[in-house]
Amino acid sequence: MSLFRLASRTRLSARPTAFTIPRRTPCAALRPTTAVYNFATTTRRRAGDPDPSDPHHEESFEEFTARYEKEFDEVQDVFELQRNLNNAFAYDLVPSPTVITAALRAARRVNDFPTAVRVFEGIKAKVENKMQYEEYLKELEPVREELGISLKEAMYPDNK
Repeated sequence: MSLFRLASRTRLSARPTAFTIPRRTPCAALRPTTAVYNFATTTRRRAGDPDPSDPHHEESFEEFTARYEKEFDEVQDVFELQRNLNNAFAYDLVPSPTVITAALRAARRVNDFPTAVRVFEGIKAKVENKMQYEEYLKELEPVREELGISLKEAMYPDNK
């Protein structure tokens, strides 16, 4: 016997005979009984108080440094490291040596030597003159030696 025949031989009493539509509650019952708050009830801010959630909030250099040190400390893979480096170098400032140190340690943690070398290329492109670049190199020399990071100039002395 086919499945179609079995389905057609079911008893009629098993099927529902009438469909009941539940009664709807009136709209007045759905309205809240408490007061409704509107936008005018938000807390007032003084003109001098900055809003940190404001997208146009001017971030200080110290806030920038603390934020990126924290982000580089939380890096788990190469994608996050490179994304954070792109974001940090996109600003119109040179990241502090503590941020660069955190980035280099993150590169070592995710085992990404090329990105660690490119951090120094980014610093060289970002600073205003060669003297500032030399100061960064002098400041970051202990970290470079500890992590075994070479400079591009040392690896390829002929390329300019």
